[in-house]
Amino acid sequence: MQELNRKTAPNQLRPERIIQFGEGNFLRAFVDWIVWNMNEKTDFNSNVVVVQPIANGMVDMLNAQDGLYHLILKGLDKGEAVYTTQLIDVISRGLNPYTQFDEYLKLAENPDMRFIISNTTEAGIAFDPDNKFEDKPANSYPGKLVQLLHHRFKTFNGAKDKGFIIFPCELIFENGHVLKQCIDKYIKHWNLGDEFDKWVKECCPVYSTLVDRIVPGYPRETAAEIREKVGYNDNLLDEGEIFHLWVIEAPESVAKEFPADKAGLNVLFVPSEEPYHERKVTLLNGPHTVLSPVGYLSGLDTVRECVEDEVIGAYVRKVMFDELLPTLNLPKDELVQFSNDVLDRFRNPYVKHNVTSIMLNSFPKFKTRDLPGLKTYLERKGSLPAGVVLGLAGIITYYKGGKRGDDTIVIQDDQKIVDLLQNLWATGSTHQVAEGVLGAEFIWDENLNNIPGLTDKITNYLDAIQQKGMKEVVKEIL
Repeated sequence: MQELNRKTAPNQLRPERIIQFGEGNFLRAFVDWIVWNMNEKTDFNSNVVVVQPIANGMVDMLNAQDGLYHLILKGLDKGEAVYTTQLIDVISRGLNPYTQFDEYLKLAENPDMRFIISNTTEAGIAFDPDNKFEDKPANSYPGKLVQLLHHRFKTFNGAKDKGFIIFPCELIFENGHVLKQCIDKYIKHWNLGDEFDKWVKECCPVYSTLVDRIVPGYPRETAAEIREKVGYNDNLLDEGEIFHLWVIEAPESVAKEFPADKAGLNVLFVPSEEPYHERKVTLLNGPHTVLSPVGYLSGLDTVRECVEDEVIGAYVRKVMFDELLPTLNLPKDELVQFSNDVLDRFRNPYVKHNVTSIMLNSFPKFKTRDLPGLKTYLERKGSLPAGVVLGLAGIITYYKGGKRGDDTIVIQDDQKIVDLLQNLWATGSTHQVAEGVLGAEFIWDENLNNIPGLTDKITNYLDAIQQKGMKEVVKEIL
């Protein structure tokens, strides 16, 4: 079997135009795959230089293979099972700024460089006042970024056409706004001057983005088989689902420079990412949160089993299409298409997603993912959404603990929440349980007993689940 590098594998050398902070599985399965598609299907013609954002990382492994790796994408596409393997050749090299700081700054001297993309985890976009401009490098990602921008500014004497377009991909709502605030703080903290500050604001726009693709990463169980199939000893194999979505809060002029949408990809350039963030939270995370307790208490163990079960699958569709979808403000056909894509992802035959793993911290999840939809539904329809409310009753029942058959129910949440539920269930009164949970302002930041009819509806569902079993209750609301 051959080693994988640019001497043994077919590849193309292109101009280095993208600096990427992060070498992990997600960026390689998402952003670098998108760049590969743009190179193949448009005249984008760009390669990526990867910058390792922390002292200990993977750039040595990346450089050992000259940036080459195979990406396996699998899942359902319009109901059909798809499995693809592709050699990705867009990473030209990797740099470790902790050992190659001068080489790192030289990236700013390349006049072809135009884009900066990052995924440094949610904790990566942060201001650290202990970082100094003289550090080689600053420890935080925004600090390193400001060092690079300043070198660019000095190298090209503040030329307006030498700015960068910056796309953060960290999983933070309005990540671009958060990163901008950190950049501003460092410029002031380090006294880098008004001219530089003005150049950054005018010439280095930072655009908020929303990214969506499940990336399991290195396929340990099938790695040997994949290597045999591709004929290379690839130590950087990466694996993701077929579905992908990148929403970029940027004008049409940016889309012309970064033509991902022209490559037939699910990349949207929009005035605001907020409705798409809301759509993902409501139509993907929301159904996940309520199907898990309802499915588990009906005897099912995985998301796929829930969606494919005749009764629980109908429940999931009811919650998604009849109750949560009408609470959103995007065009209906777009929401229906997204919901159908979500169902395909839930049914992915290559992913085993246990519902018990989703039950971690269920109350905070319900608060952010389902409660807004419950309130909007009530406001618009004048009644409570039965499926969503049953989901909350399912969470409350799950937190009673005990057993399901031979399986012990293990509750993982804030201990204060766990203790509250245990004490409420010990009263033996489902009405006290409902009233106590809904009135726990430390969970909800409000008293949900004030929502008309909710306390009684939760109480009735708790009684029915105890008496008839979850699946029979689901049948009744269907």
